[in-house]
Amino acid sequence: MFHQGGRVDGVLIKELKQFHDERGWLIESFREDEIDFVPVMSYVSMTRPGVARGPHEHLEQSDYFCFLGNFRLYLWDNRKDSATYQQHVVFDTKGTPHIAIVPPKVVHAYRNIGETDALVINMPDKLYKGWDKELPVDEIRYENDPASPYRID
Repeated sequence: MFHQGGRVDGVLIKELKQFHDERGWLIESFREDEIDFVPVMSYVSMTRPGVARGPHEHLEQSDYFCFLGNFRLYLWDNRKDSATYQQHVVFDTKGTPHIAIVPPKVVHAYRNIGETDALVINMPDKLYKGWDKELPVDEIRYENDPASPYRID
């Protein structure tokens, strides 16, 4: 695994075990008895090779990402009260399934560094735009801000 920059408090990154048989493989992407997290919705996104999503952050939402493909994850701790404030971490999944739980105010981005389309399942702990999609989106986007300190390679 490529890993640069130490760690960010409150972020969990874990490789998932694949169970293989003649039909293919299976992973357990979430188990309540292993991880203290309560998702309230789920969505799947496909990211093309070389494409990045983010960087952005949420003020209240935690994300529970399940990476299926070859991804590079970027994290910046933007929490002034955190022991790892301003810590920047880069992590490669190397094509093996991983989860990453990213708490609020941790800026995050990921890029598909593989050669094929890849999937991410996200199971956040807040509803997108709230109940009935009537609230503002909890997201600060940095990807189109030329003055942003959050840069990905």
